[in-house]
Amino acid sequence: MDLDLVFLGTAASVPTASRGLASALVRRGGARLLLDCGEGTQRQLMRSTGLAELDAIFLTHLHADHVMGLPGMLKTFALREREAPLLLVGPNHLKRFLRDSYHLIGTLPYDVEVVETAGGEVWAADGASMLAIPTEHGVPSVGYVLEEEDRPGRLDVEHARALGVTHGPDFGVLQRGDDVTVEDGTVVRAVDVVGESRSGRRVVYTGDTRACSVVRDASRNATLLVHEATFLQEDIVRANKTNHATAEEAALTAAAADVGMLALTHISSRYLTRDVVREARDVFPGAIVARDFDLIELPYPERGAPQLVPGGGRPTRVAVDPT
Repeated sequence: MDLDLVFLGTAASVPTASRGLASALVRRGGARLLLDCGEGTQRQLMRSTGLAELDAIFLTHLHADHVMGLPGMLKTFALREREAPLLLVGPNHLKRFLRDSYHLIGTLPYDVEVVETAGGEVWAADGASMLAIPTEHGVPSVGYVLEEEDRPGRLDVEHARALGVTHGPDFGVLQRGDDVTVEDGTVVRAVDVVGESRSGRRVVYTGDTRACSVVRDASRNATLLVHEATFLQEDIVRANKTNHATAEEAALTAAAADVGMLALTHISSRYLTRDVVREARDVFPGAIVARDFDLIELPYPERGAPQLVPGGGRPTRVAVDPT
């Protein structure tokens, strides 16, 4: 099953000419999962992957730069006569935020399931789940972990045939871990023809937070860690005061957790991108700083490492407005 992540907004607090406000889209098979929804998110989607019928929106906290795109997006879905239900997940006070925004959104023709969480499983489908983890940002805040179940090991088809398996569906039974009985009455055990189970993929998205042990522990051996890096180490005092992380702290978290890839986001306009990259790579050499519309492809572990595709979220052709 294909899995990737498209960065829609990578700026900290305020947009810049080249960076929108916080948002990222996870695409797994047919599922479309939005992480944060800063101002302008729906336009960023239209400029890249298209404004798909999202299955769920996961908000990390209720600061304006992470949620102000939500009322407009919900209204756009209504104007498009959406019928499918939408799952909306976030920290405490999310329901109050929606009530206060009702006069902006109006009546919706589709159901919205609103889930407030401080941690735990908040979504599951097709062998994957989304877990919320508590983070440290001075307000109710959570990060999210997309985690796949382990998959069955590889079936040694030739060995199975040599043991007498000929009926097509029996290969699937073995692949699922169950034994089969062949025509001569011999029992072919799955354990003898199927290799060890194969790990799924895991993506951790922190939202805004200080570097903390919860994120480090949740990121152990993660395929991808998307960590905020609002400050450089030279401004560690300010980072601590505002409950944000530095690029060095994010890299230390990635190194301690032995993640496959570290992608830094929530980048402040006070710093040059190359300085953020340099600070992180002094600790975690594989670190990257995400830009809007960058795409990270996440193959299964046995098929290779995560790959950054700069600007890969954009379509090959950008439509021209005829007006």
